[in-house]
Amino acid sequence: MKINEATTKAEIEKCFDVMNALRPKLERETFVELILGMMTRGYHLIYIEDEGRVPCFCGYRFTEHLYWGKAIYIDDLSTLPGARKKGYASTLLDHVFEIARKNKCDEVHLDSGCGPNRYDAHRLYLKKGFNISSHHFAIQV
Repeated sequence: MKINEATTKAEIEKCFDVMNALRPKLERETFVELILGMMTRGYHLIYIEDEGRVPCFCGYRFTEHLYWGKAIYIDDLSTLPGARKKGYASTLLDHVFEIARKNKCDEVHLDSGCGPNRYDAHRLYLKKGFNISSHHFAIQV
């Protein structure tokens, strides 16, 4: 397993299928430019390439809050359905934890949906040491 950071259009494009598994509203035609724009605002995209395919990716950003201190916020973490339970997401989380330590972050955060389709992800997060620390509220305006 090799972990890469996507920095080129070609590398970003390689991640479309696994991102689309998590975010089905994404459109291939606008995907690369969307990610490039997010990168100008601090988004980092890392992925695992295994035998020429991308089964897992993670998108994160550095942030700082009065309550959390300096942190990494994981926006996105997904594994293709056929590649789950092979350690890909766990490997990427460990990599993010190392990035956080190297950058003197105090914490790593993420939000995860609550449906039964997310229970495997929740088990992974709890196994990796995450705590359920709050409810997340949102409103469309």
